Amino acid sequence: MISVNDFRTGLTIIVDGQLYRVLDFQHVKPGKGAAFVRSKLRNLRNGSVNEKTFRAGEKVEKAQIDNRKMQYLYAQGDEHVFMDLESYEQTELASAAIEYELKFLKENMEVHIQSYQGEMLGVELPNTVELEVTETEPGIKGDTASGGTKPATLETGLIVQVPFFVNQGDVLVINTSEASYVSRA
Repeated sequence: MISVNDFRTGLTIIVDGQLYRVLDFQHVKPGKGAAFVRSKLRNLRNGSVNEKTFRAGEKVEKAQIDNRKMQYLYAQGDEHVFMDLESYEQTELASAAIEYELKFLKENMEVHIQSYQGEMLGVELPNTVELEVTETEPGIKGDTASGGTKPATLETGLIVQVPFFVNQGDVLVINTSEASYVSRA
């Protein structure tokens, strides 16, 4: 059990039998009344984001999440197959469980699979990934690096806004938390 006063971003907790990850929190000390902690929590089983307020000093259960390094192999219908890099054991995850992460996953990519007491929860992506541009309007001479942006479709189907100088076939560094362009690789 931990106190809500010890919340930090990324902490995994159990509230009312549900697994949550703390996305954001704020300690509030009103001039009148008791202090409290306002938090934004993501349900790890269904992906919903909830806001919850706790009294200062209230105790919640801390969940022990296991992270295993695995390699994404391939998609088989509505299932996606991952292989444990130590035991070579293969695990399947449903598309619905990793809907957002699929925009960044490509074959043979190494990721961390999160599980709680044997139940697979999802995929933890690296901060950035390198993806190739499969379709975009060609750059025109005279376009500047500090100018506007244009849409580009990447090899996974993700569409991001990129500077005008990016061309088809370029490999880009993409921020996975914001699904945004960072730089050319």
